[in-house]
Amino acid sequence: GMILTRETDDIVDLDWENLGFGLVDTDFMYMAKCGPDGNFSNGEILPFGPIALSPSAGVLNYGQGLFEGLKAYRKTDGYILLFRPEENAVRMKNGSDRMCMPAPSVEQFVDAVKQTVLANKRWVPPTGKGSLYIRPLLIGSGAILGLAPAPEYTFLIYVSPVGNYFKEGLAPINLIIEDNFHRAAPGGTGGVKTIGNYASVLKAQRTAKEKGYSDVLYLDAVHNKYLEEVSSCNIFVVKGNAISTPAIEGTILPGITRKSIIEVAESKGYKVEERHVSVDELLDADEVFCTGTAVVVSPVGSITYKGKRVEYDGNQGVGVVSQQLYTSLTSLQMGHTEDRMGWTVQLN
Repeated sequence: GMILTRETDDIVDLDWENLGFGLVDTDFMYMAKCGPDGNFSNGEILPFGPIALSPSAGVLNYGQGLFEGLKAYRKTDGYILLFRPEENAVRMKNGSDRMCMPAPSVEQFVDAVKQTVLANKRWVPPTGKGSLYIRPLLIGSGAILGLAPAPEYTFLIYVSPVGNYFKEGLAPINLIIEDNFHRAAPGGTGGVKTIGNYASVLKAQRTAKEKGYSDVLYLDAVHNKYLEEVSSCNIFVVKGNAISTPAIEGTILPGITRKSIIEVAESKGYKVEERHVSVDELLDADEVFCTGTAVVVSPVGSITYKGKRVEYDGNQGVGVVSQQLYTSLTSLQMGHTEDRMGWTVQLN
């Protein structure tokens, strides 16, 4: 077979200062397949590039697919850190059950992530210049005509170096509350990271961006008054020493950054509540922020609801709680502070 070698593991010469959140083609990707027996093959590292699929693949016709997102950071000593990769593995397993798909074991998932990152080591940005975004995909690749689970599945991982999601690092975003479209309904797939959840949010997001907003905040489909999530991140509301966030009840994604921020906030003495949070509470909050793998913590500068705009005045729009939690989590992810939580995994 092909022997994959490179002359150097020196960091690629990219314009690291101006790296946004866009795709940069890297060297290698990981691929494993699963037939009707439900067991994934030992995967292999292949050159990054197009994949062949039958036009009748389950993923193309019926949307049978899931994705994950996680990041690798380079420490000042050159070692690379992953952040809670087993959480992504478990979430993919949970999602695969909902989508009638087999999933790789937690061990295979984590091992595959490590292999893919190490193969693309030279694309991990220098410390403080961004991270290597890792995208695992699980798709129904087998050909199927009638509506049914695909007969074959492919587990893929590719990576791309990304800069800070917002150029300024920590910049306030302006959200508009959407009350016509809904992201998810009870009994649906809002709580798993299926690919179809994301195409449906594009229309409201595009309209919001055309009006100058950063993104859309969705409300629940039943009462149209409780907060759910932003297109691709979870939301938190701060009032005094209390931090509230919508409870995980099947319609919102159980974010790994969300879960981590809850634990960090509790360790700092905040009272964190996971419950139904109404629009009225949001509009009356001291501070609001979003969490997600791409953004980490993103302070909300304003919310617009039914034509009325509420501003949150932090320091340049960044609230003190958002700033504190952002600093705590990112310094842990980048290996600047001691990981007392046992969340980071070092690659050698």
